Amino acid sequence: MMTNKQTSAGTGPFEARLAGNLDELKWLYCELYHNDAEAFDRFLEMLRRSYDQRKAALRAQDEARTADPSWYRARDILGMMLYVNAFAGTLKGVEGKLDYIRECGVNYLHLMPLLESPKGRSDGGYAVSDFRAVQPDLGTMEDLEHLADACRAEGVRLCLDFVMNHTSEDHAWAKKARAGEPGYRERYFFYDSWDIPREFERTVPQVFPTTAPGSFTWLEDCKQVVMTNFYPYQWDLNYANPVVFNDMTENLLFLANRGIDVIRLDAIPYIWKELGTACRNLPQVHTLSRMLRLAVETVCPGVLLLGEVVMEPVKVAPYFGTTEKPECHMLYNVTTMATTWHTLATGDASLLKRQMEAVCALPGEFLFLNYLRCHDDIGWGLDYPWLRERFGADEVAHKKYLNDYFTGKWPGSPARGELYNDDPRLGDARLCGTTASLCGLEAADGEEDPVKVEQAVSCDLTLHAFMLSQSGIPVLYSGDEVGQFNDCAYHDDPEKREDSRYLHRGAFRWDLAERRKDPETYQGKLFLGLRRLEEIRAGEPCFDQGAEAWVEESGDRRVLALCRRQGDRELVCLYNFSREFVTAGVQRPGSYTELMYGQKYDGIGQVTLYPCGFAWLLRD
Repeated sequence: MMTNKQTSAGTGPFEARLAGNLDELKWLYCELYHNDAEAFDRFLEMLRRSYDQRKAALRAQDEARTADPSWYRARDILGMMLYVNAFAGTLKGVEGKLDYIRECGVNYLHLMPLLESPKGRSDGGYAVSDFRAVQPDLGTMEDLEHLADACRAEGVRLCLDFVMNHTSEDHAWAKKARAGEPGYRERYFFYDSWDIPREFERTVPQVFPTTAPGSFTWLEDCKQVVMTNFYPYQWDLNYANPVVFNDMTENLLFLANRGIDVIRLDAIPYIWKELGTACRNLPQVHTLSRMLRLAVETVCPGVLLLGEVVMEPVKVAPYFGTTEKPECHMLYNVTTMATTWHTLATGDASLLKRQMEAVCALPGEFLFLNYLRCHDDIGWGLDYPWLRERFGADEVAHKKYLNDYFTGKWPGSPARGELYNDDPRLGDARLCGTTASLCGLEAADGEEDPVKVEQAVSCDLTLHAFMLSQSGIPVLYSGDEVGQFNDCAYHDDPEKREDSRYLHRGAFRWDLAERRKDPETYQGKLFLGLRRLEEIRAGEPCFDQGAEAWVEESGDRRVLALCRRQGDRELVCLYNFSREFVTAGVQRPGSYTELMYGQKYDGIGQVTLYPCGFAWLLRD
């Protein structure tokens, strides 16, 4: 068998890593795929082939990172996510803007989906028709590899999405399946009638009930029903077929071999389907993610897996795996993001305090990716049972309030956003908008009110300061560093106007970036303020990933008190989420220095915070 040949073929790095992982890999694979030894041998052959294709520079990087397993936990890592076409037109254009990216302090760059997908049926690039080709208008796979080489030379880690759950209906596998070619319909979920699909739909929640209702699509040309959980042109892959797992793992490793440092596993909770279940978070998903981790550790151990798990905390944490058997290296801190915006709208930090207590209680090795905004909408996945018990809040009414507030409908709200997938019957619409517009900067600028502009800038910086003070990797959304507003032009584009997420996916405003060094402009205030915060974070040991973190009572529920300690250094971070002056703090004797503005305090029990203001207080 290949197994024996593989382990006796040599004593190089690949052979040594495979030998260490082989027993677990074989056990997991054969249990999931019913002792299919032939498929497992093909899987091992694929791993060997992928390693052989890995160039010397990447192998050297793997060895260096293996020798320093905490390389991705440094407090000076700062991320940014961007769309290639919106930021610089093409991959070569992004390479030409690396100086700007480094000027932002960014050393982790997440490029949004850029693999080949059909025009007009791409779901923003998440309907991939070829996992080994770049969208032609963005460049070529060679351009991507060249950009990765340039990023590596600059110390910038590159992240790319890997769409695991489905392919485009234009993918070669899907075309062959549609034509009835043997072996390809088994890669998807094809049915001759609606009988089984209707049974699935009894228990499977709809992903997009308004824009793409249902989880199956009828194909008139071949008289078949196919599973399409997201959109009709995105066909769900059947991971119960080992051929799918083998080939998709090879596609993932192909991207890693182009120099990608972080692979974002899109929609990973959805990848295993089973009749009679919600087809979310099933145990087999964790078997698959563990096997992916072992495959990466064998072929390219310098590469990280980032899990996209947009669910409540109790369902997120399992995707880290365990200390002995890890799965994803890091996960999105989506609930904290949503709770942060809830807190801004309510001016009450009680729920955020509860959320941070839960996050701080997790094992220190769990690494979250923290953010305020991303390419997607904001879903209000909050702790409604607790809100109901504590405040008597009704879930539907509360979601309506949040959406009214952030779309500017609520009296006195300065926020400007739009709803996504609005379904008035369920009251479950989600929210779109840039950070600046949701903080009120767009409205203040339109009114030409300098006081309101200052308040909005303060609010924006405070939210970013809170993000930066959390444990994990902070990630900016491109344009937020210069306060970019919503882009309403998408309403006039027939290919985009049905998807309000394009409100915050507009072209990067280089004219705004030209003002980034002028402290008299709001662009300069934001850019320079963010750079100051990022530099403080990079230089202060209290922000280490391994530092102790906890929350305390601030004396006022409008204010969150987040504390961090590393050795004999202690930092107290206070965040006022209301639009009023508030005096609050924690009871500490001795002198403290506020790191952002240099103010001295003798005791920090009574600290006056500006409306939507903050203080980073370091014990002297």
